[in-house]
Amino acid sequence: MTYARTMATLHELIPDHARVASVSRDDAHRFSKPTRDEITLVTGLGVEGDAHAGRTVQHRSRVRRDPSTPNLRQVHLIHAELLDELAQDGFEVVPGALGENVLTRGIDLLGLPRGTRVRFGDGAEIEITGLRNPCVQIDQLGHGLMRRLVARGDDGEIVRLAGVMAVVLADGTVSPGDAITVALPEGEHEALQPV
Repeated sequence: MTYARTMATLHELIPDHARVASVSRDDAHRFSKPTRDEITLVTGLGVEGDAHAGRTVQHRSRVRRDPSTPNLRQVHLIHAELLDELAQDGFEVVPGALGENVLTRGIDLLGLPRGTRVRFGDGAEIEITGLRNPCVQIDQLGHGLMRRLVARGDDGEIVRLAGVMAVVLADGTVSPGDAITVALPEGEHEALQPV
C-alpha cells in the first residue's frame, strides 16, 4: 500500500519540538522494561543490554518459528501521547510498561512511512521497519487494554496503536530530552505494516 502526504501533513508528523520522553531496556524477556537514564543503540543489533537485541529475531515466539529471520524489531518506540489517552480512559500505563525502548513526545510515529530515518540528539539513528503487533500479554496491565490498542477502524481494517519497530543504523546514546529529527524516504511512501 502506498500513499502521498502534503507538506502540511508532514509538518504535523514531524514538528520542530519532537523529543525523547523516556528510555527503557531489560536484559531479560519480560513484558515491561525498567526506565533508564540513557540507552545505547548499536548498529545492526539494537539496544545494548536488551533481551531483544540481535541481528536475528529475539522475540521468543519468532525464534520458535525461525531463529534465522532478520530482526526488524531491534528498537521499539511508542508515542507518549498514547499513554496520555490511555490515562483518560482509566488505564495507568507508565513509561516502559508496554515494553518500549524509546517513548517519544511530539511526533506521529504511526503516521510515518516505512523506511523513515529517525535521529536522536547528535548521533544515534534508526530506520522504521513497521508496526508493533501487540500480544495478549498487554491485558496484564489492565483488563481491556488489548482491545484499546488493537481495534477495527471505520473501514473495517485493523488499527494497531502499540508503537513502531526499527533497526539501528548508527551507534549512539539516547536520553530523555534528546531532540528527534526525521528524514522521510525518497520516492513514493509505503504505509507501515506489522513486523
